[in-house]
Amino acid sequence: MATIEKFEDLDIWKEARLLSKEIILLSRNTELKNDYRLRDQIKGASGSVMDNIAEGFERDGNLEFRQFLSIAKGSAGESRSQLYRVFDSDYISE
Repeated sequence: MATIEKFEDLDIWKEARLLSKEIILLSRNTELKNDYRLRDQIKGASGSVMDNIAEGFERDGNLEFRQFLSIAKGSAGESRSQLYRVFDSDYISE
């Protein structure tokens, strides 16, 4: 198994990047663009997922990396909850 040398090679970071990109597109292409507070909140939370994975990877050791993965997981939950608010506000449909 190859050693991963940079966070950009982590599949979990790539998935988080896709999530952030989808949220950005959603915030541009739906009426969410006019709900400034929710728009900014969900963009921040989804960006935090990928940022915390990257930051944890760049830290010195597995314990800190695990801590940042836990923070990223929390931000993913926050993003998911906010997506329910986006849905309930009829900015998107199923």
